Amino acid sequence: MTGVTGLGSLPGTDAGAAVRLALEDADLPWLPELPARGPCAGMIGRAVGLLAGLPGDLAAGEWRLASAAGIDQRRARATLRDDLDVLEENVQSASGPFKVSVCGPWTLSAALLRPLGGRVLGDRSARRDVAQSLAAGVADLLADLRRRLPALELRLQVDEPSLPAVLAGRVPTEGGYFRHRAVSDAEASELLALFSALTPDSLVHSCAGDVPIALLTAGRPGAGRQGAAGQGAGFAGISLDAGLLGRPGWDAVTAAVEDGTTLYLGVLDALAPAAGPDPIVRRTLGWLRPLELGPVLADRLWLTHTCGLAGAASGQVRAQFDALRRAAEHVDEALRS
Repeated sequence: MTGVTGLGSLPGTDAGAAVRLALEDADLPWLPELPARGPCAGMIGRAVGLLAGLPGDLAAGEWRLASAAGIDQRRARATLRDDLDVLEENVQSASGPFKVSVCGPWTLSAALLRPLGGRVLGDRSARRDVAQSLAAGVADLLADLRRRLPALELRLQVDEPSLPAVLAGRVPTEGGYFRHRAVSDAEASELLALFSALTPDSLVHSCAGDVPIALLTAGRPGAGRQGAAGQGAGFAGISLDAGLLGRPGWDAVTAAVEDGTTLYLGVLDALAPAAGPDPIVRRTLGWLRPLELGPVLADRLWLTHTCGLAGAASGQVRAQFDALRRAAEHVDEALRS
C-alpha cells in the first residue's frame, strides 16, 4: 500500500521533537538530521563523523581529511551518539521498518578535501579509501542500532545529490576554475554497492534531474537488468523528485518498477505552504497514470517531499505530512481502480 516517509533533514534544533515527528507523522519513520545545529549535524558532517579509521576536521568552513581527528569530527560523532540516545528513549518497544539516511560516497568525495588541498574526488585511491571507510562506519552505525533497538527493521537510505554531476564531469575543482574528470559508471556502481548490501531494502536518493536510475537499481538480487558495465549498484529502491523527471527518466522508472524496484517519489516541495491533499493527488496521478503500472506501482510506492526539510517552516511540517498521508490514500485507491 502507498505510504509516506521523510527524506532526512528537518528544521529546528530539538532532536527529541524531530524524532517524535518522524515516528508519529510518517508510515516509514526515519532518523532525522538537524543541520540548523551546525556543520557537525548536517549531511556531510555526520558522514565525516562516521568515517572509520580516517581522521578529519573542519577548516575555513570545509571538511577535509587530516592527520588526526579534529575537534569538529569528534563533535560530529558525539552529536550522532546523542541522537541515537534520543531515538532509543522515544522508540522504546516500537517495531517495524525504520530508515537511516547517510551521505553517499560520491557526494562526500565531491565535498571533502584532501589534507594538502584538492577534493577527494580528484584522487582515485583517496575516493576509494573514503568510500570503504564510510561503508565500515555505516555498518557500525547499523550494528549499534540493531543492538539498541532489535525490533526495528533497518532500511538504509544513501543520499547522492552530487552523483549526476560526478558522472557527467561537472564537479568544480577546489579553486572553481576547472572541472573534475567524469567517473565511470563501473567505478560509481562498484563503490555504491558497498552500501546497497548493508540492508535488504536499501535505497538511494538524488534530488537531481538526470539520475542514472538503471545504473543504481540494476544488479540487486533477483533483478533481471544489468548496468552499463554488466553490473549495477544493486539498490532495492530509488528516491526521486518527480518534477525533475523528463520522458527518459519516467521510462527508466517504469522499467525499474516492473523489475521490482520500490519508488520513493518526491511530490511536495519542502518550502511549499500546506494546501491540503488535492493538489498533491492531481500532480501525482498526472505523473503516474501514463505509466500504466496500476496495482504493481501502488504496492511499491512511497510519497515524499522533493528534498529534505531543513529549510521548511517548522510550523508547517506536520501539516505537510498530514496532506501527504491523505494524498497517499487517494493515490493508492486510484492506482488500484
